[in-house]
Amino acid sequence: MTNKADRDIEKDYPKAEFVAKLRRLADSLESESKFEIQIAGERIYVPVRAKYNIEHEREGDEEEIEFQIKWTNV
Repeated sequence: MTNKADRDIEKDYPKAEFVAKLRRLADSLESESKFEIQIAGERIYVPVRAKYNIEHEREGDEEEIEFQIKWTNV
């Protein structure tokens, strides 16, 4: 398997695009199929075996919710 360079980016999307991506993710989860998404020009393939979690952070006046999808490439 090819080693990929480390990557840590954050990409903003208009609300309608964000909603569409979430809807596609939900459809993928319900059908138990892999999820494909393009982020900042790179196509990402999320396997069915991925783990899902939700994280909440608070610091001062700012709050953040992250919907996370994690997996290991084997």
